[in-house]
Amino acid sequence: MQSARAQTHELVRIWGRVSDVSPGNVGITGVSAHAGLGNEVEIQTQSGVAVRGEILNITEDRVTALLFDESDEVRIGDRAYIDREASVSPGDHWIGRIINYRGEIVDTENGAPETLPSSLMRKKLISKAPPSHVRKALGPRLNTGLMITDTAIPLCQGQRLGLFAGSGVGKSTLLGALANGVQADRIVIALIGERSRELNEFAKVTLPAEARAKSVIVTATASEPPGAKKRAAYCAMAAAEHFRDQGHHTLLLFDSITRFAEAHREVALVGGEAPALHAFPPSTVRTIAELAERAGPGPEGKGDITAIFSVLVAGSDMEEPVADMIRGILDGHIVLSRDIAERGRYPAIDVLKSVSRALPRAATPEENVLLAEYRRNLALYEELAPMVRANLYARGKDMAGDRAIDLFPSLDGFVSERHEGDTQAAYVRLAELLSAGLMKEPPQDVAPSKGIKPR
Repeated sequence: MQSARAQTHELVRIWGRVSDVSPGNVGITGVSAHAGLGNEVEIQTQSGVAVRGEILNITEDRVTALLFDESDEVRIGDRAYIDREASVSPGDHWIGRIINYRGEIVDTENGAPETLPSSLMRKKLISKAPPSHVRKALGPRLNTGLMITDTAIPLCQGQRLGLFAGSGVGKSTLLGALANGVQADRIVIALIGERSRELNEFAKVTLPAEARAKSVIVTATASEPPGAKKRAAYCAMAAAEHFRDQGHHTLLLFDSITRFAEAHREVALVGGEAPALHAFPPSTVRTIAELAERAGPGPEGKGDITAIFSVLVAGSDMEEPVADMIRGILDGHIVLSRDIAERGRYPAIDVLKSVSRALPRAATPEENVLLAEYRRNLALYEELAPMVRANLYARGKDMAGDRAIDLFPSLDGFVSERHEGDTQAAYVRLAELLSAGLMKEPPQDVAPSKGIKPR
């Protein structure tokens, strides 16, 4: 049975008046006694346009609302009322569709948001992650169809990986490949702060048709206010949680957590928080952590959310604030290198800078030996590469160095290879490449691969 307050809320609207207007936010008087942080407000403008926002700050005589729409139509004295707590109605009716920050289906024939039945179950946008003591451990290793993410940077069910990349180095293409390759019951794609052209390109070109058929795309484009971008991020996470609670393994592709952090920065500064490093307020770390923690393994009896959060790194600076914040929160990271992209190898993954914290558990002892040998040869080549390019390296004096140089083209090309088998097929291929350069007498600290026979 509903409480009297809930029944009253459905029957009576608490009205106030706009007292001041600033770019992106407004002050409203007359509703403070009934307002709660996060409640939605709707402003009835004199031109008849309804403008929505979210309560960000409450004082005794007024509330400050961050707008999801432009404030051009809002005037002093416009009527405003408190709407319900921020929530959406995710479900199977979202699959294959594009959703906006309000949970409305927007890829309709006439472009108008599709009206959904009011009887649908609503889910709060902001909720807590499952308690750590009831969550399952990471699940089995997932087959991605990419050699490198099935071996050196494995992805396990329920894992949360960061994809660190600058602009134009193949981030969207890699996300599309993972959406198509990873076996998941449902896929939720959050496109936060992207250009509208990129939305259409990703949905209609980059994302394969098979993946689109089981995907939900939630978007807030670059031109939308920061409140809308934050809401879209929470909307995508609420959708992933809904499918997880139904028992589905859900793949969440979040592009990008940097735009989410920037939107939070704008919102927090409007709310009166003090700026800190690069103007990011102190609450940014907590806000990112709270969002990321909602992904991951679900409680016993429910599904899991395997998440990949993209992180924009300007100038490939892995120490910039958002990159530094999220690196310690996630279960590993994949780094895309502009230098590698410029020499034409895609995906431009820098294997030595990338790591999956699912290892070594996600591989057998024999596979871990193989991976160590792979990384060792890549690292040795990177050390010797300047000498080789300068024609200062003398072959025949260092057998390990000679082998690393000989193997590098095939080991580097391994990153671009795909397969249609299971993850074991990727390890067999790696063993095959490494065995081609085995030395007759390997150094004592280099253990030859064993237990995995090449084809």
